[in-house]
Amino acid sequence: MDKFFKTLSRKKPNNDDGSHSKLARVLTLLDLTGLGVGSTLGLGAYVLAGSVAYEQAGPGVVVSFVIAALAAAIAGLCYAEFASRVPKAGSAYIYTYITIGEFAAFTIGWNLMLEYIIGTASVARGLSGYIDALIDYRMANTLRSVMEIRVSFLGSYPDIFSFLVVLTITALLAYGVKESTVLNNIFTAVNLIVIVVVLISVGTKADVANWNIKREDIPPEINAGTGGFLPYGIAGVMAGAAKCFYGYVGFDCIATTGEEARDPSKNIPLAIVFSLFIIFLSYFGVATVLTMALPYYLQDPVAPFPNLFDWLGWQEIKWIVSIGAIFSLCTNSLGAMFPLPRVLYAMSSDGILFKRLRKVNPNTKTPVFATIISGLVAGTMALLFDLHQLIDMMSIGTLLAYTIVAVSVTVLRYDKNTSFQPAMLEQDKKLIVKQLFNLNIAKTPNSLSSTIVKISLLLYAVAICGVCGLLVHAQNYLSSQYPLVLVILTILVMSMLILYLVIACQPTEEAKLTFKVPFVPFVPMLSMFVNIYLMFQLDAATWISFSLWLLVGFVIYFSYGIRHSVLGTRGQTLSESQLENPFAVVGIEKV
Repeated sequence: MDKFFKTLSRKKPNNDDGSHSKLARVLTLLDLTGLGVGSTLGLGAYVLAGSVAYEQAGPGVVVSFVIAALAAAIAGLCYAEFASRVPKAGSAYIYTYITIGEFAAFTIGWNLMLEYIIGTASVARGLSGYIDALIDYRMANTLRSVMEIRVSFLGSYPDIFSFLVVLTITALLAYGVKESTVLNNIFTAVNLIVIVVVLISVGTKADVANWNIKREDIPPEINAGTGGFLPYGIAGVMAGAAKCFYGYVGFDCIATTGEEARDPSKNIPLAIVFSLFIIFLSYFGVATVLTMALPYYLQDPVAPFPNLFDWLGWQEIKWIVSIGAIFSLCTNSLGAMFPLPRVLYAMSSDGILFKRLRKVNPNTKTPVFATIISGLVAGTMALLFDLHQLIDMMSIGTLLAYTIVAVSVTVLRYDKNTSFQPAMLEQDKKLIVKQLFNLNIAKTPNSLSSTIVKISLLLYAVAICGVCGLLVHAQNYLSSQYPLVLVILTILVMSMLILYLVIACQPTEEAKLTFKVPFVPFVPMLSMFVNIYLMFQLDAATWISFSLWLLVGFVIYFSYGIRHSVLGTRGQTLSESQLENPFAVVGIEKV
């Protein structure tokens, strides 16, 4: 049993700078920033601001976007530090493999696959629907009349257009990473130009009075809260922030380009910061002019800008923005699918997924087979499935990846690069108690301090789950009428604070990096809390679907990955130049 757990927790040495990679290093800082903006700045700019203003926050949607941006920025900082530490393809998968172990890394990689597959399929489906709406739904009506699908969990018709969109993106990504990013940069530039047009044109109609509408001035038949800047109160702003957070999901695709970026340890952290800043300015600006130009209770939650332009009588600008939305969705599709074959490539290179997926075409310098498989799976889902119920599954995978990255940053900052050893707990009890608050004045991490940090993080995660469970599912019991619930909540919060102090007292490593997360452990531990809180917002059906996806992944890992892992066959990581036949280098015939 001990050997089994050691196998699950074996770690990948961080001794490969990616110089042996067969992928082409062609992506500049501009390319990386464009990829991050293109994959993230989508319908959130055209839909999310109006829907959150109408349904949750009113004019306070601008505050919701600020809160969501802060949450995304915290996760982005953690990704940026790891990108400077590990300049390799694979993103959160590689980060977890190096810090926590193989089984956790496979779990994260499998979750990232879910995120990118559903992301690609849903964006392609959204692009098809947006274009179809502009031509009075002729595609949908024709396909429904010819090939109607009558299965409850599938779409009402096969969306052939979205399938072709995914195949086109697949061909573009397989052809070459530089060519695909050039097109992405062009589309992203068009998208940003349209955003600027919207800000300038709609800004001329902005009226600050729409941020302070009194309840008596609102028609009585409209349910619009109490009026004012926060018509639905602070609770509405926070609910809006939870929804707005998903508008920032996608920047993590930058971290998958570690073997295709020029100077990745410098450019990837910069690209993450730059892209999040551009995205925030776009969302904040759009939300501001939209709610100032039109009262929040008159917004259209599905298509706010076409509704606004119809209300203003601006048909020409309506079509300009519609074209911009189409370009935006094209870049979203490209950005959503771009990381998927890179994750497959990284997992296959480590032997825990089928080795065929790591093949790199010598002409295009891209993982062609992994790209084709990714495109076929995502295209099939876009063709057959109604994806509205699956979008939350994408959020679970993303938030779990963000959480693990935050944990990994903390572990590495306090790590002595030693595995967890239960024997450490057998040391002198006085020594352990002193080390809890570093009364020994240790200057550098040691085995005991590193073990204390790992155990404290585990207990901190448990405490977070308890707090989030009470805040989300027991709100009606958080009052003086239920003192026991308040006592439990107080104990959990105090436990979190004590665990934070224990971790903060431990000595840290002083590695020289191009970027480091500031205020560790506060920033990564705050990221853990925010991500887990948002995960608790998701419903039970989403968790059940997510569990089934994990079950399929675990079957693959325990039947194939655990036996074919490069760490298991050789005991260390091989460079990509040796991976054509990982068995030959250890004297085993290739089968």
